[in-house]
Amino acid sequence: MAHSALSQVPVTVCFSYSSDTSLPKTVFKGNNVSFNGKKSWISRLSSDFKTANSRSKGKSRPVICMSVEQASKEKAAISPLSLEDAKEPPLHLYKNKEPYTATIVSVERIVGPTAPGETCHVVIDHGGNVPYWEGQSYGIIPPGENLKKPGSSHNVRLYSIASTRYGDFFDGKTASLCVRRAVYYDPETGKEDASKKGVCSNFLCDSKPGGKVQITGPSGKIMLLPEENPNGTHIMIATGTGVAPYRGYLRRMFTENIPTFKFNGLAWLFLGVANKDSLLYDEEFSEYLRNYPDNFRFDRALSREQRNRNGGKMYVQDRIEEYSDEIFELLDSGAHIYFCGLKGMMPGIQDTLKRVSETRGEKWDEKLTQLKKNKQWHVEVY
Repeated sequence: MAHSALSQVPVTVCFSYSSDTSLPKTVFKGNNVSFNGKKSWISRLSSDFKTANSRSKGKSRPVICMSVEQASKEKAAISPLSLEDAKEPPLHLYKNKEPYTATIVSVERIVGPTAPGETCHVVIDHGGNVPYWEGQSYGIIPPGENLKKPGSSHNVRLYSIASTRYGDFFDGKTASLCVRRAVYYDPETGKEDASKKGVCSNFLCDSKPGGKVQITGPSGKIMLLPEENPNGTHIMIATGTGVAPYRGYLRRMFTENIPTFKFNGLAWLFLGVANKDSLLYDEEFSEYLRNYPDNFRFDRALSREQRNRNGGKMYVQDRIEEYSDEIFELLDSGAHIYFCGLKGMMPGIQDTLKRVSETRGEKWDEKLTQLKKNKQWHVEVY
């Protein structure tokens, strides 16, 4: 298991000091800085010190200089590097009739207490025997008998993989899934009807470390991350667990040290969920914002907590409309755009894009056809 390291870079910081309370309170808030390797502070040193200096012009203040060691996060080492050698993505290595038996490593609830429903991060050990690429899916066959087909096993359920080909431990032996527990509530009684719950999602969310799981695949090519242009732009739009493939993209771009892929473009993520407690992998994405502000943008749409410009609920298509001119310009410049989540997300998004297109004097049908022809348009909904 490889871990990212911290490199200590000594720098000298000077700031003026007095009892003047005009010094911004945020002077020690921002990126992690290690003082002499002992205590972590949060610091926006450069911007806040400039602010303090601008406010203190014409005033005489003592100047204190201190030497600090600035902590900068290095990317994680990955192995085996042979996973970079394949020219084509692995496809259907294990089929429905002969699935691979993998092992559950961990199941972690990743939403807060006020989130509607439960979403879990499930790590599966495939021993390096079921390799995959970012943007692909695994099939899961839950145990038990298919009640609709007595004597038969359950149907395969597809889940987008939420990790890079190296997995969460960077060793190429695990895959992670982002699974929302599917439950059904009777509209008349308001009570949960266990007989109609999602068989596979509940199996995964209830799994324990060491448990066995039947997997098929990997499958899918439409959501593969194009890497021929490391300076390219990738606009990623998700609702809920549709963020899964984007977590894989972003870890590959910003977390892992890939010798053959040095991303220096723009990754722009739009995520629509119900409320703050429903945000998925928010700490990871927020860290990318801090560490790679020139290469990553992140816009959230919280339907139960935010309002759009018309006073209605804030959905992901409303966020898209806010930045529509910029998005269209990026698409015209060759940006890739991805959509993943519930299929119900697409009509609203399509309507928004069509309306924006018409206000720009463009015909959306023609533009969409061109985007598909250029392989810039990637959709995976369920």
